[in-house]
Amino acid sequence: MKVLTLNFSDSKGGAARAAYRIHQALRRHGIDSSMRVNQATTGDWTVQGPRSKWDKAMARLRPSLDILPNSLINTGISGFQSIALLASSWPERINNSDADIAHLHWINAEMMSIGDIGRIRKPIVWTLHDMWAFCGSTHYSDTSRWKEGYTSGNLPAGEAGYDLDRWVWQRKFKAWQRAIQIVTPSRWLAECVQQSALMRDWPVSVIPNAIDTDIWKPIDKRLARSLLGLPVDVPLLLFGAIDGEQDPRKGFDLLRAALDHLRGQIDGLQLAIFGQHAPRNPEDLGFPVHYTGPLHDDLCLQVLYNAADLLVIPSRQDNLPNTGVEALACGTPVLAFDVCGLPDIVQHQQTGYLAKAFDTEQLASGIQWILEDTKRHSTLSTNARADAVARFSYPAIAQEYLKIYNDTI
Repeated sequence: MKVLTLNFSDSKGGAARAAYRIHQALRRHGIDSSMRVNQATTGDWTVQGPRSKWDKAMARLRPSLDILPNSLINTGISGFQSIALLASSWPERINNSDADIAHLHWINAEMMSIGDIGRIRKPIVWTLHDMWAFCGSTHYSDTSRWKEGYTSGNLPAGEAGYDLDRWVWQRKFKAWQRAIQIVTPSRWLAECVQQSALMRDWPVSVIPNAIDTDIWKPIDKRLARSLLGLPVDVPLLLFGAIDGEQDPRKGFDLLRAALDHLRGQIDGLQLAIFGQHAPRNPEDLGFPVHYTGPLHDDLCLQVLYNAADLLVIPSRQDNLPNTGVEALACGTPVLAFDVCGLPDIVQHQQTGYLAKAFDTEQLASGIQWILEDTKRHSTLSTNARADAVARFSYPAIAQEYLKIYNDTI
């Protein structure tokens, strides 16, 4: 079985990390997977990026060209958008390869055009890492247009000017005439696929993101904290996201409100935030805050998860964030809202705590419940590790993908 795995990058961003880990899992399971990217940084010989100077220059330029139309056209849409307009050589390279399967992941930033995907003749498995494939130009949507189809009659209030979403969606509708085998990391995203006007008749399966549980594992908490210069004998919450304080989808404001409920309730409570540097004028959250800045290697992240007593994911909308899977593998309980793909990570009061959607008092109660009983916390930690090995380990995920490949060929 030969698999050609395609993603924009092999390491930068959550989708890239997830795609690369799946690629690694396949190879360890004896599946001949090779990965092709526009941005190669891991140095892995099984990953190939652009080779010629021209290809490298174009790979650097394409993301900028993807952003340009969005900045020039006034649509009233907030959030990241992709129009996938520029044709590439990928269809020909895929079709002329000896691969049995083309496994697509996050192919945005103008890696491939919408038309490119329609020109691939090889059997395709497409793992979705967000909602873009069945939406218009947006990667996440809080409207119902993706369920109804994008028409002139359902433009949301507040959006004006050219209907970029409708234009992108119509191009997908015309170009993708052949049903593609879809894989989603979460049940929530699979349900979205089944409800979407574009893909509701396409086959969809749920396979979680993989993690190497031989590397991501528990270590001594006191050692982890001493390595990072964090206080040893205090309860420590962990929150992480690139620009997480500014992205409304990541819910930092909800965590802030939950912390307000906890003032004076938990002695010594402190917060660590990773993925960004401390702002010039950090706000007073009522508790000491440690900013780790961006962490660029897995070892530092592993140590940080082990240093924390729990990871808080207060997202309003998320698929199956790598942070949650990584924390469980390190034996760190996870606290999240019961929304989107987060229930696929957290087993309530077994490996963490699921709070009612956007209820900040419940989020605060979850923090207290996890931290107030050391014996309970130890049980949660043991359960978290066991659950990660059973559901997210490389062997478990590779076997599930092999079944999908065999059914698709």
